[in-house]
Amino acid sequence: AVPVQLGGGLRNLEQIQAALALGVARVVLGTAAIINPKLVEAACRKFGQNRIVVGLDTRGGFVAVKGWKKVTARHVLDVAQEIKEQGGERVIFTDTARDGMLTGPNFEAIQELARRTGLRVIASGGISCLEDLLKLRELEAEGVEGAILGKALYEGRIELEAALKAAAGGDA
Repeated sequence: AVPVQLGGGLRNLEQIQAALALGVARVVLGTAAIINPKLVEAACRKFGQNRIVVGLDTRGGFVAVKGWKKVTARHVLDVAQEIKEQGGERVIFTDTARDGMLTGPNFEAIQELARRTGLRVIASGGISCLEDLLKLRELEAEGVEGAILGKALYEGRIELEAALKAAAGGDA
């Protein structure tokens, strides 16, 4: 079976529990986690840290919420530290200015987030080629544990088999 990660619209413990009961391996909390950090704490305690991930969508270093429509005054590093204090151990970092642009991920921000917080980071936004994946893989020792591909796969810029091989440590 392929593990499934589900995000979007999860606002409380009951919804998280329902998703996990259906066989979802891990849930992604977005706006709800930013507005209500205690939800992260409660979810991690009840379901386990490995089943909860927080999506940190950013623009200019600040966290965006409500489908990227509102940029908060909260810096991503401050929010990430709060997530860690609430028991979170994993985040998805998306630089919304790069998402879908195929301009390369924000390597510096990704590395800084992993290094300064000790959180496991899944990189998202801007990945355009195998070289981007290989460069992200070089950050594995700092806590970068994965990447989300979208447009680069859809447009055939990256072949899935080559991406999986690169992620596993093989040559692209």
